[in-house]
Amino acid sequence: MSGSIKSQRNILEKLKIEKLNPMQEEARAAIHSGPEVVLLSPTGTGKTLAFLLPLIAELDPDNTEVQALILTPSRELTIQIEQVVREMGTGFKTNAVYGGRPFSKDRTALKHAPAILVGTPGRVADHLRRRSFNPDEIKTLVLDEFDKSLEVGFEIEMTEIIEALKGVTKKILTSATQEAEVPTFVGLRKPRVISFLADKKSKLEIKAIISPDKDKIESLVALLKHLGDQPGIVFCNYKDSINRVSEFLEEHGIPHGCFYGGVEQIDRERALIKFRNNTYKIIVATDLAARGLDIPELKFIIHYQLPKKPEEFTHRNGRTARMNSDGTAYVIQWEEEGLPPFIRDEKPEILAIEDLIPAKNQPKSAWETLFVSGGRKDKISKGDIAGLFMKQGRLSGDQVGVIEIKQDCAFVAVQSAKVDQLIDLVNNSKLKKKKVRVTKI
Repeated sequence: MSGSIKSQRNILEKLKIEKLNPMQEEARAAIHSGPEVVLLSPTGTGKTLAFLLPLIAELDPDNTEVQALILTPSRELTIQIEQVVREMGTGFKTNAVYGGRPFSKDRTALKHAPAILVGTPGRVADHLRRRSFNPDEIKTLVLDEFDKSLEVGFEIEMTEIIEALKGVTKKILTSATQEAEVPTFVGLRKPRVISFLADKKSKLEIKAIISPDKDKIESLVALLKHLGDQPGIVFCNYKDSINRVSEFLEEHGIPHGCFYGGVEQIDRERALIKFRNNTYKIIVATDLAARGLDIPELKFIIHYQLPKKPEEFTHRNGRTARMNSDGTAYVIQWEEEGLPPFIRDEKPEILAIEDLIPAKNQPKSAWETLFVSGGRKDKISKGDIAGLFMKQGRLSGDQVGVIEIKQDCAFVAVQSAKVDQLIDLVNNSKLKKKKVRVTKI
């Protein structure tokens, strides 16, 4: 086992990262040198890698039990962290457990204990009660986006988990908000606090679009046409609003996905995949998409419905103007609607609908997403899929977009004009001794 463990340099090369950013360097050093670290940094700045590198460096390759536990507030973030660890190629087994996934899959995965277990508090607590894994060897506990876990109601489960971990010697907490208060049950004594939140405010522009109509939906379309062919998130407060907005965007030919709690997990995951690979330019979402998701750098977000609390405003805005970048948060305001103080205090620039001139490049997608029925467990790599699509499928390199490999499947962006021809040529082909189906999703 020990011969397969990768150094930090190997890991960064595998991830195609030249060097760590200042936040990651400071966090890595602090985690190595101290037992308690609270890391505060905007969403999308690389907190996951910042805590994973030192965590992995301190694992014992000869220990066959779970050594590190990472708790997250959502399924999406759990899956995302597991994916990052796998892409790092560390040589350490990692598993993710979360609600909505069959227990039978968890049991199979946990028969041979992973070095790193990632999960939502509810599912991890359930496994502890069932004694699915031995908690005694866990030395490192990470509470990722810990305040969000509390906000969505996991306090009882988190308390139960922490009480069960008798051997923890290192605790790492992360958050994207300055206001996050560490609860007493975590048991921190003298944590080192690393904050990179102060750099963010100066790079975010806030603009208010004055809508003549109360439902604001035509103003939303006018704004999206003004912004043109670039990715962004439209935030709503309720799922009914998302359905209404989605129907209207569809009528106006604006490609988009939907992301909220009522959507099936598989559909949420696929919406994010399509967003990452440019099949969708727009995601219409509740605040569930405001934090902890692996999505591209965005130049804008839109508050179609005004957030009710200051922290909601902050987290939504955190999707743009990330570290070393700028961005704009648009607030669509009915002309008879007052802004809450936390938005009004930002003194947004006021724009009328007449100011929104349509861009030359309108929101559209030149890509479609294909499903491939083979993945990492079949030893299939991105290179294998690209090779199949380009050789047998007769595509050029620029006609194959982002490829995402999962455990048992893969998703590939392909130029829309070539999709039908490609499927005819490669469906039911062999990849690494496995016959794979290639279909549209």
